[in-house]
Formats: sequence, C-alpha cells, structure tokens
Amino acid sequence: MKTRSINPTGYNYAEACEVSSFSRLLFISGQVPADADDKVPADYRDQYRLAWSNIERQLKAAGMTFDNLVKFTIFLSDRSLIAKSAGLRKEILGDREPAMTIIIAGIYDEAWLLEIEAVAAA
Repeated sequence: MKTRSINPTGYNYAEACEVSSFSRLLFISGQVPADADDKVPADYRDQYRLAWSNIERQLKAAGMTFDNLVKFTIFLSDRSLIAKSAGLRKEILGDREPAMTIIIAGIYDEAWLLEIEAVAAA
C-alpha cells in the first residue's frame, strides 16, 4: 500500500490522503474511551489515549497498525476539548498525517468526552 498526504497541515493530519496499491479497507466504528471492564477515566487526556488505544486494538485485530490509517473522525462533546487535545495526537500518531475531521456533537454516554472512528487500508 502506498499513501500520500496532500496539503499537510503540520498538526498531524493532512487535508487529504491518497491511497494506492491497496487490497483491503478497514472501517472502524466509533471507539469510545471505555476499557474492557467498561470503566471510563474522568480525565479527558486519559479518555483520549484510551479511545486511540481502542482504535489500535481494532487495527491489530485486522493485522494493521497506525501506519495503515488513512482517515479518522473525532467526535468531541464540547468545543473546549479542542485545546486540551494539543500534543496528544502527535504523541499517539507520531509523524503520520492521515485525513481528519473533528465534529462537536452530543455523545451517546455523558461520561464519554469523545469518540473516534477511523478508516485504514492495507
């Protein structure tokens, strides 16, 4: 698989991500900040890391890694959480720059401060 970031933003995402020479697509449903015991951390940063850990678990189950990520959408429960995300995406994704969308929305469970869905290709 070959990916190319189009118009990188410098904030760990690109305005577009082109994928070629792939044979599989993986669509990951919204992953929430709950662990295997349905425990949800109170702290936003811990929730953010846990939701990404859940994305990573789905990728691994499909034989993929964050290197296969081509698009993700983050649903936030409140606009103020955007500032709290500073640096976290870089910490998790490194220099990867998939396409991204952030949406401020009502979240299914009030304990969840975010939810993340993703698309990967291999």
